[in-house]
Amino acid sequence: MNEIEIKSNGQRETYESSDGVMSIRVPIKITRREGRKVLRKPTGEVIGRPWEKKFTVLQLALIRGHRWLRLFESGKVSSLKEIAKREGIDSSYVSRMINLTTLAPEIVEAILDDEVPDHVTLFDLAVDTAVLWSEQRQRFEY
Repeated sequence: MNEIEIKSNGQRETYESSDGVMSIRVPIKITRREGRKVLRKPTGEVIGRPWEKKFTVLQLALIRGHRWLRLFESGKVSSLKEIAKREGIDSSYVSRMINLTTLAPEIVEAILDDEVPDHVTLFDLAVDTAVLWSEQRQRFEY
């Protein structure tokens, strides 16, 4: 991807023709740079750089759980054991990660925002998770 930078490199000039049409000439220099496209605020601050984001263990587990659940629900795999075999991991790990897809929205939001309290571990969230969101919130203090 290329970033195009346009800079003015001179004084603008204004011309008025005999028929009353006004023309403005602004000399510019266009520079093409290699790199990724980014959004910048008017202050110059870069908004979001998802390619630099390092995911936490909980975020990766949540991502895996949702990906594996989609594979199973779409019929691309016939069982959780098949996912485990493809990934080269234990089937119980796959089921624990899929358990994360049933978490209360507030807990998922906390995981994505990396605001999960230090005392809450992946094991706590993935094993023996309460079915009711109200019980989950109470257990994890949300």
